[in-house]
Amino acid sequence: QVQLVESGGGSVQAGGSLRLSCAASGTILSINVMGWYRQAPGKQRELVAAVTGEGNRNYADSVKGRFTISRDNAKKSVYLQMNSLKPEDTAVYYCNFQGLYRLNDVRNYWGQGTQVTVSS
Repeated sequence: QVQLVESGGGSVQAGGSLRLSCAASGTILSINVMGWYRQAPGKQRELVAAVTGEGNRNYADSVKGRFTISRDNAKKSVYLQMNSLKPEDTAVYYCNFQGLYRLNDVRNYWGQGTQVTVSS
């Protein structure tokens, strides 16, 4: 069974930095897209950043220039470096993998979520 385990969340002051990590355990044949989503109280979950297997990256407009997504295929991991954090970045952050679990079996996996709190 594949599971995604997140770490790196916490509380920081505005302008600070955090680095989120997410690693998959269990057997997975390949991972196409790795991404990070976030959800603030009372709001819809939104895509923050994603990276494809080809290395193409995209970011939400609100985090461009401040966040950087990276992946390590050997470790089945994805990272999110968050700099110049703002109070509006406060949310629960979830990693997401789109992967090939078995032949002809593409699945969408989610991490358990990690809280990021940015204070003024």
